[in-house]
Order: sequence, then C-alpha cells, then structure tokens
Amino acid sequence: MPPSVPSLPRRVARTLRTSLFAQVLCALVLGIVVGKLWPDTATALQPLGDGFTRLIKTVISPLVFCVVVVGIAKAGDLKAFGRIGVKALIWFEVASTAALVIGLVAANVVGPGRGMNVDPSSLDASAVNETTGGGQLPSTTEFVLNALPQSFIGAFADNELLQVLILACLVGAALLHLGHTRVPKILPAIEQAQEVIFAVVGFVMRLAPLAVFGAMAHLVGNYGLGVMKTYAKLIVLCYVAAALFIVLLAVALRMVTGLSLWKFLRYIREEMLLALGTASTESVMPRVMQKLRRAGARDDAVGLVLPTGYSFNLDGASLYLSIGTLFIAQAVGVDLTLGQQVTVVLVLMLTSKGMAGIPGSAFLALAATASSLGAIPAGAVALLLGVDRIMDSMRVVTNLLGNCVAVFAVSRWEGALDLARAKKTLDGEETDPPQDGDGDDAPAVEPTTAETPAPGIPAQKPKEPAPEVG
Repeated sequence: MPPSVPSLPRRVARTLRTSLFAQVLCALVLGIVVGKLWPDTATALQPLGDGFTRLIKTVISPLVFCVVVVGIAKAGDLKAFGRIGVKALIWFEVASTAALVIGLVAANVVGPGRGMNVDPSSLDASAVNETTGGGQLPSTTEFVLNALPQSFIGAFADNELLQVLILACLVGAALLHLGHTRVPKILPAIEQAQEVIFAVVGFVMRLAPLAVFGAMAHLVGNYGLGVMKTYAKLIVLCYVAAALFIVLLAVALRMVTGLSLWKFLRYIREEMLLALGTASTESVMPRVMQKLRRAGARDDAVGLVLPTGYSFNLDGASLYLSIGTLFIAQAVGVDLTLGQQVTVVLVLMLTSKGMAGIPGSAFLALAATASSLGAIPAGAVALLLGVDRIMDSMRVVTNLLGNCVAVFAVSRWEGALDLARAKKTLDGEETDPPQDGDGDDAPAVEPTTAETPAPGIPAQKPKEPAPEVG
C-alpha cells in the first residue's frame, strides 16, 4: 500500500511546530491584526519584545569574546587578525559612503519634501529632546576613549561591544604569546563556554514568536497605519533606495566571492524575519554569527567583522540620514547647494559612526548635520518623529545584510573563507560541522597531544613497532 499523505491541517500544524520561520511569520501577521483591531491593548504588549531583546543582549558580549579569542588562538597569526580589521574598516567606509551618496541622489531626483511648505516655528522641537533624552553624539575623541575598557567586568556588564572586542584581542594575543603548552586548559574552557552560550541562544530563540508578536502589535497600535499615508512618498523612496543598495551588495558579493545574496537571504530567513519583527539586529547577532561560521567564514573573521560592523557599518542608517536631511530641507523650503550636500556626506560619515546604542541616535545625527549646515532649523528634525519607527525595518534589513556581506567579502579577501563549504551550505546541502580555524588559508593547529605535553606531564614514549613475522 502507498504511504498515506498527511492531511493539510496536519502538515500546517507540523510546519508551525518545527519551523521557526513559520512561527515568526504567523506572529508578525497576528501582531499587525491585534494592533489594528485593539490598539489600546496592543500598546501594552511591548514588554514581550523588550524582554526577548534583553535576554539576547545578555549573551552577545560573552559570545563575541569567546569567538574572537578562539579565532585568534586557532588561526595562530595575530598579524592576519590585524589585516582583517584594517580590510573590514576599508570595506565599511566604502559601503557607508556609497549608501550616503545613493540616498542623496535619490532625494534630489524624487524630492520627497517638496511642496510641503512647513513653517519651522510651528514644529515642537521639545519632542526631539524627549526622544533623545537630551543626549548628544560623542565627539571623535570621546568615541575612541569610550571604545577602551575601564575594567574587564565593566565592558561585559555595560554590553560595550568595541570594548569587549579589544579585551578579546588582548586575551587572544596573550594565548598566542604563551603558547598552548603553558596554558593548556584556557582555550578548551573558552571553547566549551562558547558552546554553552550557543545552547542558551537556542533556548531563548524559542521565545522569538512571542517577541515579534508583542513588538509588532505595539508598533501598529501606537502609531497606526495612517502615518504611512502622510509620509507615503518618503517611505517609498527610502525602501526603494534600500532595495537598490541591496542589489549593489548582491553584485559586490557575486564579484568578490561568487556567492548569491538571494541564497544567503533564504539561508538566514528566520533571523531576518525576527530582526524585522523586533526592529533590532542585536536580537539575531548570535544566530547570524553561528550561521556565518557554518557557511565557511573563519572564526576570527566572523568574530571581528560582524560586531565591529554594528558600530561602523550602518548602511541602512546612512541611507535614511542622507534622505532625511534633504527631506527636512525641502519641507521647510531650503534649497541646499552642491557644496552643502557634500558637507552633508562628510558630516554624516563621521556622525553615523557613533550612533550605535545611543537612544534617538538618528535624530541626534540629523540635528548635528542641520547645525553644521547652518541653513536648516534644528527643530525641523521633528518632522521625522512620526515616521522614524516605520523606517526601522528598512534600516534593520540593510544594516544586517551589509554586515553579512562584509564578513564574506573580507574573509575572501584575507583567505579566511571556505568557498566550497559556503556554496554547499547556501545551496541547502548538508555539510559537516565547521572546525575552528577553517578557511582557505587556515594554518594547521598546533598539536596539544603528547608532542607538546602540558607542564608537569611527561611526554609519552612512542610505542615500539611490532616485530615483523617472517
């Protein structure tokens, strides 16, 4: 007898039970419906999303530390790690500048704020101060100093990724200097801690559908769908410009590595949908790091490039800031010259680097840009208060894809990418679990067996070969 085919309800139930993507997608739709029908109730569901994000943030710093330390120690070459960092910064600057230029060109061509004729004096500038908490973006000196840790524990307690990265580099360099024989138990302990953290991430990810439901219901219930009509031209322009930039990312990834961005999107579809629902790329960083390692990127490249990109490679934010600046100028009737628009790019290249983790950072960057031009009233930034939250999806997708492409590109540039594994993984083929230090040019791992005994443990003598039988 032919095997019985499960009924449609059973197949749907099995998919919902086993597929995180299906669970998150259903939660997303349900959140929109609840937010539209019961807005008052929906606004009280925000703690579901916030709680999930808080749980994920607790493991980000220790995970980044473990991955970077293990990556440096296994790669066995601190100079290679330094080269990865320099190449990553070069890639970040080129990508961010390209995003800024695309945003300015798009805003000039479409003119989303033309014809609004807004009187700046009618805008409530205090609303911007309330959103930003009266804060300001750090200066270059402050940004550099804030990247240096004041204490080992404090960097983890405050979840300062750049400080954690510096500590991880120092610890990894110390392990290389001391060698496996002098501290034989440290590296295995860090590797085991890394596995424990990944297991914790797996437990927390089971709450992802609840987080997406709560965050999306709060968004729709609090802001409604009517704001999309008021700012339709600006919203459509930002998303089209982001789509164009993602196409350029796909072309760059194909040229540098030969990999397909669309296959990679399918590979991380669960994480992408979760990031969209929670409006946070941090909520998916641990899972994305794990998937990039599975896709053939070496530990040291993943551990350095991805977390650094969260501070230095905000492509989606760069697009939004450049379009938003021109939108504000056009709305209040200010015609910016070419020289002033070049100034916009230069200022945003600096201000966008210090945005990560600062409340209302987009408004702070826009206010700083307006002040530097001297032609746009700083209070005009309040024009974007109603639409800023709608732009989160665009920023999240573009930022996340930009950083993932950077990992692949820099890994390939440095010879730290196993292309065969990457292609098999993105094609959906089963591959063996990645070994630490895997990559095209990964050096052999120093043996830690009897050839290099731990202190105080005598080396085992090789066994005598058995006599030949005549």
